[in-house]
Amino acid sequence: MMANPQVPEKILVKRISTNSIKKNARRIIGWIIVAKFVAIIVFADFFSPYDYRQQSRTEPSAPATGVHLQSGPWIYPLKLSEPIRLIYDEDRTQSYRVEIFVRGYQYNLLGIIPTDLHLFGVEQVEGAPRINLLGTDNLGRDRFSRLMHAVRFSLIVCTLCVVLACLIGIIIGVTSGYSTKFVDTVLMGTTDAMLSLPTLILILAARAAFPLELPPMRAAFLLLFIFALTGWAEMARLARGLVVATREREFVAAAVATGVTRVRILFRHILPNISGPLVTQAMLMLPAFLVAEIALSYLGVGLQEPEASLGNMLTAASDLNQLRQHPFIILSPAILIFIFVLGIRLLSDTKSSEKDRSVPGI
Repeated sequence: MMANPQVPEKILVKRISTNSIKKNARRIIGWIIVAKFVAIIVFADFFSPYDYRQQSRTEPSAPATGVHLQSGPWIYPLKLSEPIRLIYDEDRTQSYRVEIFVRGYQYNLLGIIPTDLHLFGVEQVEGAPRINLLGTDNLGRDRFSRLMHAVRFSLIVCTLCVVLACLIGIIIGVTSGYSTKFVDTVLMGTTDAMLSLPTLILILAARAAFPLELPPMRAAFLLLFIFALTGWAEMARLARGLVVATREREFVAAAVATGVTRVRILFRHILPNISGPLVTQAMLMLPAFLVAEIALSYLGVGLQEPEASLGNMLTAASDLNQLRQHPFIILSPAILIFIFVLGIRLLSDTKSSEKDRSVPGI
């Protein structure tokens, strides 16, 4: 690409430098956001001060605990002053310190290391209150702890769903694009039929065929199966188009002329050159699968109580009184969803700018 002779060289260099800084800034912000969510997935129990299923019947629908920073972080206990209207007041007759690295409920770090260490909590003295950074739900369960575990469940399930759906789609798409016309017609006809179906309705219909009350592990595998079964078609169509366009290029023709086998051409020459668009498509599928999983839980056919998911936590928004009084607390799952989707979008934009997605012939 030749530079415009009318544009001074210094201005052109400055524009290129500015664009590079913007791309790097987007990439860094995206990686920071995604890294924070990965940390939540790995250390959800460590970040949670309490068991997300533990109820405190004396604190239903409590507001967020106010943390005071003068002379170190400390809190006042909350007292339910009006039970009917669920209004709480701070009991300022005594205060309690907020500490880091405290002991709490038992859990297995990384699933294998038993420990009871938590990032923060209230000093362990008799009569110490709980610290609820996002308040409690109508059963007195700590919203912050439930939010940590809800993020972990939703992101693990959706990531595995994307990986499985992409593997199925890539296998079908590559086979279709690198096989005979008959095989291509059959596979792409099936793909087009899947693309023509309303995905969310299909997911709901598939989920309705199974019992609602399922253990968390079985529910996760069921969602994995449903999403993989219904979400592979877009990846298959993209993979097929990329293979068809790439197999006509000069380096593939040269490999054929030298006697390289078809399998080696596919794995050594074609797949590495189409990996960029496939990775970008996979990253764009992740938010779509996340929203689908949240929709199932919100509608009551996904993960069931008392387990925590982003969808069943958002059902609290149907209580307009609570939503009016504590909008940030009630909508905190939606805010985290927005932040995660933003991080994925920033990474996918920088990824697509690095890889050439405009393959001729698609």
